[in-house]
Amino acid sequence: MHYSTLFPLAALAGLSSATYSLVDDYGSGTSFFDGFTFYTGTDPTAGYVTYVDQSTATSAGLIKAEGNATYIGVDHTNVASGSGRQSVRLESNTAYTTGLFILDLAHMPASACGSWPAFWTYGPDWPNDGEIDIIEGANLQSTNQMTLHTSDDCTINDTGFAGTLENNNCYAEIDGNEGCDIVAKNEESWGATFNSYGGGVYAMEWTDDYIQIFWWIADDVPSDITSGSPDPSGWGTPAAYFAGDCDISSHFKENNIVFDITFCGDWAGSVWSSGSCASYASTCDTYVQENPSAFSDVYWLINSLKVYQS
Repeated sequence: MHYSTLFPLAALAGLSSATYSLVDDYGSGTSFFDGFTFYTGTDPTAGYVTYVDQSTATSAGLIKAEGNATYIGVDHTNVASGSGRQSVRLESNTAYTTGLFILDLAHMPASACGSWPAFWTYGPDWPNDGEIDIIEGANLQSTNQMTLHTSDDCTINDTGFAGTLENNNCYAEIDGNEGCDIVAKNEESWGATFNSYGGGVYAMEWTDDYIQIFWWIADDVPSDITSGSPDPSGWGTPAAYFAGDCDISSHFKENNIVFDITFCGDWAGSVWSSGSCASYASTCDTYVQENPSAFSDVYWLINSLKVYQS
């Protein structure tokens, strides 16, 4: 089961007819990290987390090659101290303006109280250069949430996608920086359920006119992706389609790719008291600090990340 159903022919006119060529293949195993910088600053989302450098991450087992795949995880053996649980935040050395981004995953972080993993892009002048959240969730969320965060004057239409629109205004300075978010309807899009199918693929296409996101479990990945000749025009209805009263080309530019796993903070922490996780500890930080084993399944296992442009 996957998040693509066949579009009516009339709707296909709005989809990409571009021919894409590979511009970046991030490789596998530990060579994957050559294309990224390890961010070690304070978490911008106020998380209970300590982002460590490559040397520390390697020695602590937070990053490693696992067969031909790349493992990116968190400390799941020690009681946390200081600014928070040790984790990794990777930011690509290359910035992109438009493109087709295809992530093949053997495993994504499973849901866990206090965790907040994400695969996303953002520009240096945030939010004016935009942010695209491709895979994101917090606490015990059961489906993927896809979101844009922008400067003012960007709203999207509630049409052309399979997910559920939660908010149509992408402006980051209102609604508590909710952004314009579309939530996937199927649990196969996220966490342990996605992993139970052997992982799968997420694809994000960013053009001057729209941004759209697709996903498939491993058995349903289109053959044009596996052959290295991706053609989004044949992929059916996207999980998320961002277009409307928004000039994409002026709101999004020079975005870097990010993988991270933070804890608590502005999302997972802010909703702690209103969710079922509150039964385990009075605060999110306390739970994350004292329960390392809860995060043993909170990791990325990446088969490949490829970027195509037309």
